[in-house]
Amino acid sequence: MDPLAALATLPGVADAVDSVRKAVDRVYGHRVMRRRSNEVTSEAALRGARGSAALSGADWALEEVRRRTDFSGVDGDEEAPAVGAALRLTAEAGQLLSIWRQSPLRVLARLHLVAAADQGDTVGRPRTLGEPVDEPLIELPAPDANEVAGRLEGLSQLIIAGSSAPALVTAAVVHGELLALRPFGSHNGLVARAAERIVLVGSGLDPKSICPAEVGHAELGRAAYVAALEGYVSGTPEGMAAWITHCGKAVELGVRESTAVCEALQRGAA
Repeated sequence: MDPLAALATLPGVADAVDSVRKAVDRVYGHRVMRRRSNEVTSEAALRGARGSAALSGADWALEEVRRRTDFSGVDGDEEAPAVGAALRLTAEAGQLLSIWRQSPLRVLARLHLVAAADQGDTVGRPRTLGEPVDEPLIELPAPDANEVAGRLEGLSQLIIAGSSAPALVTAAVVHGELLALRPFGSHNGLVARAAERIVLVGSGLDPKSICPAEVGHAELGRAAYVAALEGYVSGTPEGMAAWITHCGKAVELGVRESTAVCEALQRGAA
């Protein structure tokens, strides 16, 4: 039984998968990608980090993210650490691709360690009974630690077993499950979006990491993000399909962003 493949048959999901595949193929076929793909990848990483940070409450202008070097927040800027965490996660995700299929829980622990940096002894491990969750932009009730442990193990087994499901479906489920569980004491949204990126890249859908879904999630807005997540949490076929198609739209918007980068590079404007 392949539960992820079953999700691919939900109404609207096949169309979303097909639309994403065509969009990704178009940007990979851009003439700039033949000569300057590394530059597109670097720019996509920066813009993806900015988008992910925006969804975590730190909505900085791209040029501010590009300009800044200090993200410690020691100057009283409470948003700076979230931007720094998003940038670190974007850089780290590419180093974890080979580990993901063998040990997804190890990767998630590493992502949280990178995001949370030196925030005490809760870093890099799922929360235990009684430990709070600091994820103010996601207001859905958080499952208790026992449920988190069981569902994380279930997610891990699904990834290790492999699936015939399209990459978009797997990425959306990983993203949605981590947001629903909020397994860590902090930075769960950032970790969930980094894990989505790992799946999209590692699956071969976006091997050069030039289609930043985080840009699309931010562009679609927090209200739509939370509403789609509520559909995932409901567990209904309609809700699951809505979440997966929402993630598909985010990828397509990420493709549009990188297409604009390609066009700018072609014109010599970037």
